[in-house]
Amino acid sequence: MSEPRWRTATRSNSSGGNCVEVADNLPGRVLVRDSKDRAGGTLTFAPAAWRAFVDLAGTR
Repeated sequence: MSEPRWRTATRSNSSGGNCVEVADNLPGRVLVRDSKDRAGGTLTFAPAAWRAFVDLAGTR
C-alpha cells in the first residue's frame, strides 16, 4: 500500500491561518487533515465526492 503524499491546499497561507492538507495519491480515496493538528484525525472522501466539494467551494 502507498503512503499518503500530503500537500498543502492552494488557498492556505504561511501565516498560520486556516489550513488543510490533502493526500489524493491513494487509489479510491482522498485524505484531508488540519495542517496545524496533523495527529488530530483524518477525513476520508471518495474521489468523486472530493471533486464535487472542491468544484462547489471554488464557485463561492
